Amino acid sequence: MYIPAHFAETRPEHLQRIIREHPLGVLVTQGSAGLDADHVPFEFDPDAGTHGVLLAHVARANTLWQRCPTGTPVMVVFRGAEAYVSPNWYPSKHEAHRQVPTWNYEVVHAHGTITVHDDERFVRRLVARQTRRHEAAEPVPWKMGDSAPEFIDSLLRNIVGIEIAVTSLTGKAKLSQNKEARDRLGAAATLDSHGLQELAAAMRETG
Repeated sequence: MYIPAHFAETRPEHLQRIIREHPLGVLVTQGSAGLDADHVPFEFDPDAGTHGVLLAHVARANTLWQRCPTGTPVMVVFRGAEAYVSPNWYPSKHEAHRQVPTWNYEVVHAHGTITVHDDERFVRRLVARQTRRHEAAEPVPWKMGDSAPEFIDSLLRNIVGIEIAVTSLTGKAKLSQNKEARDRLGAAATLDSHGLQELAAAMRETG
């Protein structure tokens, strides 16, 4: 990933925030047939290992867990807030007309090695953990116990767990840091008005 110095994001708390708030990762693998990518929701444990651990499950019918046995190097891409930025949103554009369109975004690349867990206890714990997290905002959170045990058991038999021991996290935050403060803040204000508060807040915070 090309990262100019002024767009580099190295703060662990910000990299972890992006993964936590945008957990649907693109799991990139290399096999005998070439590159492949799977879109998988991950749980991230930042306190495990050197750089954290990513946990997920895939369908048993997905050959990923057979193509990429334990020890295979992989990469997971987490894309955070992103949006088009018009030059019209920069105050300086209306004075000198020396601005062009761009796209602002936040992204994290997690490199690591995969471990396959074809283990009912592992996937049951993982599914329960993911469910608790994503159902927490519901008035009456769904839980696995709401369904018949035999139904849940049959579903769990059809998934396989994966664990990725992260060896490095590389982040990029392209947030108009190369612009004057008034232009960056002007663009952030317009993004706010368009309902893109997350990206707007990141652009304001970077100053």
